[in-house]
Parts: sequence; C-alpha cells; structure tokens
Amino acid sequence: MDHKDESLAQVKEALKAAGLGQSLSRRQFLKVSGVTVAGMSALGFLLSKGEAKTPLVIMDQAQGLVVADPTRCVGCRRCELACTEFNDGKASPTLSRIKVSRNLNFGPKGVYGGQRGHGNWGDGLIVQDLCKQCPHPVPCANACPNDAIVIKPPLNARVVDLEKCIGCKMCQRACPWEMMSFDAETNKATKCFLCNGKPKCVEACPAEALAFVPWRDVTDKIPPRVVPTAIVSPEKAASCNECHKR
Repeated sequence: MDHKDESLAQVKEALKAAGLGQSLSRRQFLKVSGVTVAGMSALGFLLSKGEAKTPLVIMDQAQGLVVADPTRCVGCRRCELACTEFNDGKASPTLSRIKVSRNLNFGPKGVYGGQRGHGNWGDGLIVQDLCKQCPHPVPCANACPNDAIVIKPPLNARVVDLEKCIGCKMCQRACPWEMMSFDAETNKATKCFLCNGKPKCVEACPAEALAFVPWRDVTDKIPPRVVPTAIVSPEKAASCNECHKR
C-alpha cells in the first residue's frame, strides 16, 4: 500500500466511523476530494452537511487544570522536556502537551505581534500554552470522527484513545488554541491528560511558573490562537442547542 492509498484508507475509515463509509467508492471519493489534505476537507464538508449520524459528545467536567504565570517563566523549556520524557520516552519539545517554544520569540500572536507582542522580540514575557480541559462541548472530541477523545477518571481529563485514533488530525483543526500534538512516528494525536494528577511540567519548572489547581473554565479568558477549521455537523450543533436552550 503506497502513501496515497494509506491516507485514503485512513480517511475512509473516518468516513465509516461517521456513518459514511459505504457511501463513496474510491473513484467517487477521489473525484470529490482528492487525496490526504483535500480528503480531510471533504470529510469536514460532509459532516457540515449533516450527513454524519453521530451524536454530540457530552463529557463530564474535568476535575483539574494546569495554569501558568507568564511573569515567572524564564523560557528554559524544562516543562516541555519533562512532558515528553514522561509521556513519550524521549525529549521532543514538538510533541509536548505544554507549548512554550512557539511563543519564545514573538508570543502567541507570532510575527504579527512584532515589538508590540510578547516573547524575546516583544516585551520579554514568555507565554506558556496549556490545554484548557474544555467544558462541554469539547471542540477536539466533537470533531473526532472516531470518538477517540475520551475522559479519564478520576480527573476526567480529556485524553486520546490511541486504539481509536486514526491520525486524521481533525482534532488539531478543531482546537482554537492549537493544543493537540501529533506524533508522525506513530501517526497518532496526543494531548495533556494531567499526568494522572501529578503533572510533570509542574514538577520540572524551576521558577514555579506552573501550578496544578482545581478545574475552572478559562476558555473565555484566553484568546484563541486560530479560527478552527474542523466543522461540527448541524445535527450535533442542534443537539447542543437543545441542551442549552435559554
């Protein structure tokens, strides 16, 4: 199986999980969507058309959260190393569930922030990006076509079930804060699961810039980094509106 066939198989698995697996032949699928990236866009389109008969994923509220104090961060990135050494058995900041490296020079706004932003090229403030353990509706969980993002008791952290993850990266496209990581070696997504209540990033920080605290909703206090491109189906959105009628 070549790379294109493998990518196509993954996308078709996602379609199947969404209830669409038998509706498109290989020729039809390629004609509509192309391969790989375009294929995933087609999946988002099909979900947006309401053809996927998947219910909205409702998760119990998380019981813990890692929070950061940017005024104390020294940019040493020990947190990233501790995270990946514990979770992945290797020092790989690109896989880290806490993200500091990407904000070192320009802050969360990137180069567009320039001297007016954070980071070494801005005001010197190093911002640590962390998973918000979002309340319902959880963006990454509802974007996953295979229900691979679940909760892990007793903290109810949102975690990736590696047995279910098909590597489609829809969760990455769904997170407004770009907190999903992807391991190219395993072709699996990964995210913060609070290290079972003993976050290694918190333990490794020499400046005490991180803390593990009882959960609180911070999603309305921290501006999104990007506009999510994964689309939740109208069916899911409707069920959410029904639950949250005002």
